[in-house]
Amino acid sequence: MHTTFSNLFKFLSDDVNIVLNDTKVVKARLYGNKTSGGKIELLLNSPLQDGKFSVYIRGRVKVGMELIFKNGLSANILSLQDDGTRVVSFFYHKKNITSDKLFNILDDIGHIPLPPYIKRKDNEEDETEYQTVFSKERGAVAAPTASLHFTDKMFKELKSRYKTHFLTLHVGAGTFKPVEVEHIKDHVMHSEFYEIPESTCRAIDSNEPLLAVGTTVTRTVEYYVRENIKVGKSDLFLHPLNRPQRVNHLLTNFHLPSSTLLMLVASFVGVEKALEIYKIAVNEKYRFFSYGDAMLIL
Repeated sequence: MHTTFSNLFKFLSDDVNIVLNDTKVVKARLYGNKTSGGKIELLLNSPLQDGKFSVYIRGRVKVGMELIFKNGLSANILSLQDDGTRVVSFFYHKKNITSDKLFNILDDIGHIPLPPYIKRKDNEEDETEYQTVFSKERGAVAAPTASLHFTDKMFKELKSRYKTHFLTLHVGAGTFKPVEVEHIKDHVMHSEFYEIPESTCRAIDSNEPLLAVGTTVTRTVEYYVRENIKVGKSDLFLHPLNRPQRVNHLLTNFHLPSSTLLMLVASFVGVEKALEIYKIAVNEKYRFFSYGDAMLIL
């Protein structure tokens, strides 16, 4: 059935539990220079332990190199990882800083990390449009895009009509990494930090129907169901050979070919049905990706 997002509630049962991701996108893209003067572009990936950060860097760097940014911010290259990420420590006027301090500085000098398939520079409008109306916990470098469809008004109605729960999964840049292996079981899934409050765990542990708003919520819920861990890093890859065990319904956008997100959709409906849905979406000229249209799987 084809309809508009404003009709979402017409398709949901009164007893459904709705789970959303309250992560907040940080201005994770930085432009700076090496001490030699060469330009670099840095994209924050995720915080690590001991004040270190996983990042992607466009431009040649080596261990020990210092990178200079605006407002007294700098970074030292600690290691180069095989997956293309670099491990760095950030400094503010030569003093080592925490993630909270870094995020505050990024608010002033960073850029919204638009997905790689959006071929333009970020603008002021993206600061609100690429953020959910209920975003709270800073740390993501990509938005949980299914939730971008909710306006303030519709979100208030959602909370008034349904049992609504939150969890946090800080979406990393690895979410855009395609599956490039011949057999999907050989794909190495990226990991992302998550935290699930006790109240949300109770909803997951119940037998009541559950709607996951987005693939990030789905992966977090399903990882918790399998591992019974409330805080940690999830690297769960859902696909037709590893199907959901708890999530009954999914609200999600239309995703890139060969992406783990598209395979997650296929884990709900099967490969043939997923291909059929996407063929219809293309024929109907649905918009794909982060600022695109959504589908509801019941």
